[in-house]
Amino acid sequence: MMAYLTYLSDLILMSDFDTEQEKLFRESYAEELRKKKQQDTYHYRGNNELIEERVKVNQQQLKTPGRRGEKIKQEEIDKEIVRRDKIKK
Repeated sequence: MMAYLTYLSDLILMSDFDTEQEKLFRESYAEELRKKKQQDTYHYRGNNELIEERVKVNQQQLKTPGRRGEKIKQEEIDKEIVRRDKIKK
């Protein structure tokens, strides 16, 4: 789920409005996600660290809704899953 705003039928991602601190956080978190393991969709191969990370972020969002850090983490997890899917194809 990407957070987004629409303006005159153009898609504007929230990452377009990041502060410098948010950009640094986004980059370091994306780097951390690249190191996490993800199991193959069709075979069980142990821990799925990427999905476990999403579960932790979802739980944190329930505790503290509306925090920018969790929104950024959700966006980056989505991007990483899409990036890995494109690499497989």
